[in-house]
Amino acid sequence: MTVSTPSVIQTAVRAGSRRFHGIPDRLASTAARPTALHRLRRLVAGLGGVAVTAALLAACSTPPVGPDYRQPPEAAASQPHAALPFEQASTPGAGSPVFAAQPLPDHWWRLYQDDRLDAIVQQALAHNTDLRVALAHLESAQARIDEAEGGTRPTASVSGGPSYGHVSGLSELQPGYVPPNAYHYSAGAGLSYQVDLFGQIRRGIEAAQAGGQAAQAAVDLARVNVAAATTRAYLDICSANLRLASARRSLALQQEALGVNEQLQQAGRAASIDVSRARSQLGQLEAALPPLRAQRQGALYRLATLSGRLPQDFPREVQDCAAPPAIASQIPVGDGAQLLRRRPDIRQAERQLAEATARIGVATADLYPKITLGLSASSAGLASGFGRGDTFSWSLGPLVSWTLPNTGVAQARIAQSEAGTRAALATFDGTVLNALRETETALNAYAQELDRRAALQAARDQAAEVADQARALYRGGRSGYLDALDADRGLATAQAALAASDAQLADDQVTLFLALGGGWQP
Repeated sequence: MTVSTPSVIQTAVRAGSRRFHGIPDRLASTAARPTALHRLRRLVAGLGGVAVTAALLAACSTPPVGPDYRQPPEAAASQPHAALPFEQASTPGAGSPVFAAQPLPDHWWRLYQDDRLDAIVQQALAHNTDLRVALAHLESAQARIDEAEGGTRPTASVSGGPSYGHVSGLSELQPGYVPPNAYHYSAGAGLSYQVDLFGQIRRGIEAAQAGGQAAQAAVDLARVNVAAATTRAYLDICSANLRLASARRSLALQQEALGVNEQLQQAGRAASIDVSRARSQLGQLEAALPPLRAQRQGALYRLATLSGRLPQDFPREVQDCAAPPAIASQIPVGDGAQLLRRRPDIRQAERQLAEATARIGVATADLYPKITLGLSASSAGLASGFGRGDTFSWSLGPLVSWTLPNTGVAQARIAQSEAGTRAALATFDGTVLNALRETETALNAYAQELDRRAALQAARDQAAEVADQARALYRGGRSGYLDALDADRGLATAQAALAASDAQLADDQVTLFLALGGGWQP
């Protein structure tokens, strides 16, 4: 049941729309007709009354209902261990010499010192479609803030319209009388203001602002992902070219080996099985080239679309990149506390928790009465009497509405908001834990790949030494040509494995910077 005090505004509007037909002229002449100045004074006094009453009620308003947001002490982000240095970056023997406890720069891709890469990333950040979507969502969130703040301001309304006709004679208590047709008019204006006694509007603004901050964090997250995806595409192109060069060297050596075996077979010094084995190995090496070319072309197309261009409009100067750029210095990783402040998905989840908490207050305020102050003025009557004093009316009064005693709907909404807050807290905790896990995993994977590369480099160096010795023995007539050729093929295989490790290392670097939330500017 809704209990309300009828506003005199509604009464005045109904009275103002009445038609005054059949009233004797002598009564009309004796009616009070206040001047326009008097009417203006009354309206000004009414407006002043609305303002004063609103100010008094606002001064007497209670603190907003519902809980005030504070980051829960039981949240994962509030735990002391979450702010400690990373285990993989501080444990001796786990790659710690490669990492530095320095803050991650905003433009982390500039650590490669590659101007071409920097230009491509900047172009992607300016034209990427996913980033445009995130910016549009941010604009929508800002508009919702403006909408919520609009509840703190008075609302004005105007209405009016002409008509032609007459009322019935019976309504004028004159049976058999048909009033003459005439032009009529009605016009009115109103001013209303909701007094935020229990903070429903304030909590709504708080929720909208938190939602806007979450949308801003989503924009930052989009920037992080775009920068990482663009850098990865660029490094994939360079890595594919490096692996293609190694594969072509192995292919050339195998072709040479096949030719030597064919000559030996013709001379009767080699069996046909040796020639068949060489051809099989040649076919396997040839089969390794198309996937690498497809990887390079796919990365070129991906690089174009990330920059908001058609796939075929990829930057031609990038397709000849010979090798992925390397980071000469230690990689700055910071610590857990810096990670919690830097990663935009953590900030987004935290702001969503704040928004959900404010929604509890919005739902709780429905248990309390709502007070709206209103001022209205209207004029109605014959068009020929427009502006006469007896056509004007005005009213000032409050409207109190309160839903009693069935509060089940409001209680259900409160329960929904509380459940939503618990879900938001769980999401926040999961985001924090996932961020820490991703970072530790990325640090460990990068450190392990560095160890693997060091072993592969040592093996490549040994293979190069063996190849040099085999060629020297061949030139000295102490070994056959095939022995020297086998040593060269072993070197090519070791170089191909090292190139594959360099490609994996470049990909692990991007994964690490993405886990660290690199590229976000607070």
